[in-house]
Amino acid sequence: MRIENSFIPVRGVGETTERRLWERGITHWDEFDGSVDVVGDALADRIETFIDEGRAHLERGDVSPFAERLPSASRWRLYENVRDQTCFLDIETTGLDASCDDVTTVSLHRGDETKTFVKGRDLTSERLERELEASSLLVTFNGARFDVPFLETCYDIDVDVPHLDLMYPCKQVGLDGGLKAIERELGIDRDMPDLSGRDAVRLWHEYERGDESALETLVEYNRADTKNMRPLVETVTDRLHAEVFDAARNKV
Repeated sequence: MRIENSFIPVRGVGETTERRLWERGITHWDEFDGSVDVVGDALADRIETFIDEGRAHLERGDVSPFAERLPSASRWRLYENVRDQTCFLDIETTGLDASCDDVTTVSLHRGDETKTFVKGRDLTSERLERELEASSLLVTFNGARFDVPFLETCYDIDVDVPHLDLMYPCKQVGLDGGLKAIERELGIDRDMPDLSGRDAVRLWHEYERGDESALETLVEYNRADTKNMRPLVETVTDRLHAEVFDAARNKV
């Protein structure tokens, strides 16, 4: 599902009105012809203005205005428009408290490339800001409560890239639990499946004591989290597309 199928970012259009438009065959901005018999004159004018402004935003690859207007439960609709500019991010830390614990590694997967930055080497606020500024959409798993606040606290940055936290759309389609549990349920493979967050802390301390191989293992573990979010977001958005959009469109 693409942003151009969406009408709920318009003030006054809720899920019921959007579904009514879809059921009348107006499933894309191109198909909206000022249908006042469905929404009325004033709302039709707002929809037309939204469409005109929306096309300009999409031409620039800017989905932030839609992220601000979409209900949080519908933010998954952003992904298809900026698939190639989406940054999948995951961090490892020495604990759970950003006020006293450290970020040890940060991995970002965008396109076909994965980058990992390491504390004390190349993990800096400038590098993080540069990578995030190059992205149209940020995807994490539980990043709204953990990864993003941790980075903002430890590196004094503002993460203002439109953000899709996969944990919530996963719950919408009945996928509960942590990232690795969901991966197993969907048959998404990963190297070193038995490693956990506790192991990530242990590996970092082993590296600090001089074990370079421990850092290599930690980096591979961190990178797997980011790369595996790509097939996960594809699966989840496909399921939500079918449940939300196809179900209404099939009534046409």
